[in-house]
Amino acid sequence: MSSYSEQLSDQNAETRHPSSLDRCLDGLAQLCIIVAGVLMVFLIITFGWLVFGRYILNDTPTWVEQSSLVIVVYITCLGAAAGVRNNSHLSIDFVREGLPALPREIMRYISDLFVTCFGFFMVFQGWHLVMENLSRSIPMIGISESWRAAPLVICGVLMVLFSGVNIVQRLLKSREG
Repeated sequence: MSSYSEQLSDQNAETRHPSSLDRCLDGLAQLCIIVAGVLMVFLIITFGWLVFGRYILNDTPTWVEQSSLVIVVYITCLGAAAGVRNNSHLSIDFVREGLPALPREIMRYISDLFVTCFGFFMVFQGWHLVMENLSRSIPMIGISESWRAAPLVICGVLMVLFSGVNIVQRLLKSREG
């Protein structure tokens, strides 16, 4: 049974020499975080404009509410996808990490399989929503309602990619060692 410090040194060895696939996926996750961050700044600015328009100009911009709802979905979905890659989602690791090596690894596979299945579900249902709402427009901003569902497809694809790579890399690592 390996100790936690041995696991950390193994993880540190992996982070010192990441493969080109890992660098690419890490870059993709970082891009998700950057886009979500830029959208967050835009969201703050638009709410500032809403307050300024409402209380200073006495002319409330009506587009802010609907555009904010769309932006929040993008921020949430991109952050969730990046969280899958960075293993930074809320989880209760102490139960899994307290187990012996074999059950711990099985639980990691099960967790990644659940995320992969959920990602497939998001892609399937999100695509259905995108196609169903192409002709409907969002009130006040005049863009297709499909823009609200598109982040589900994007996030689902990224979640399947990130969790699928986790599974494959773990399998390859277990065959080597």
